[in-house]
Amino acid sequence: MVDTRILLDDLLAEGDEVDALVSGPGAHRWHHPTPAPGWTVAHQIAHLAWTDAQALLAATDPDAFSRVLARAAANPAELADIEATRVAEQPRDQLLAAWRTGRTALDEALAAVPPGGRMPWFGPPMVTASMATGRLMEYWAHGQDIADALGVTRTPTARLRHVARLGFRARDYAYAVHGEQPPAGEFRLELTAPDGDSWAYGPEEAPGGRVTGPALDFCLLVTRRRHRDDLALKADSADADHWLDIAQSFAGPAGAGRTPGQFS
Repeated sequence: MVDTRILLDDLLAEGDEVDALVSGPGAHRWHHPTPAPGWTVAHQIAHLAWTDAQALLAATDPDAFSRVLARAAANPAELADIEATRVAEQPRDQLLAAWRTGRTALDEALAAVPPGGRMPWFGPPMVTASMATGRLMEYWAHGQDIADALGVTRTPTARLRHVARLGFRARDYAYAVHGEQPPAGEFRLELTAPDGDSWAYGPEEAPGGRVTGPALDFCLLVTRRRHRDDLALKADSADADHWLDIAQSFAGPAGAGRTPGQFS
């Protein structure tokens, strides 16, 4: 179990990396299209700002957040696009300032949640560690969209362990999103970390099969930022192999994903 303060610090660091992208090479490409259909760099930041604001609301005013949930229930497929478009209409400097202020406020709010306290969310209620991990995954994934749009290659960090762990734990959810029943047997996931270390999840003698490969590739897969065919992930059973076709770490529909060779 990762210490909550360490996790929150990793979330701040992930946000700083995205900020550096839009403040450096992305400063003059604010309206440049990203791999997400219809979304520019501005949309990506707008989405992060809006979802941070909802997380802050969930942590500080659950009753107000319940009204957001009602809106989401009425329009689950399009709410993210609607809000990203609305927030992205703000002037660049105004949006960036609000986003940065919101990141700080969210960090303080999550740090103040009592141990074991649960916050409502768009899926099941979350404890602080779960909320911070989900936000970090979103930052990393949308940061990848921005980096791809700007032609920037990011250096993977040990913070990927949070994304990898979330992707592994979301195995059964991925099956549910596709209307499938998950296999009874557990999987083993063995990844090579950016520094050459090994990260492993699941029982050593997993009855369902084993997946191996680079941690970066697994994170790109479960956030659907690369097509499976372009990644060096291997499965040693039919069940594990099928999981790699449908794996995802985020809530909601899987979306179209990326096409093979899109970034080669």
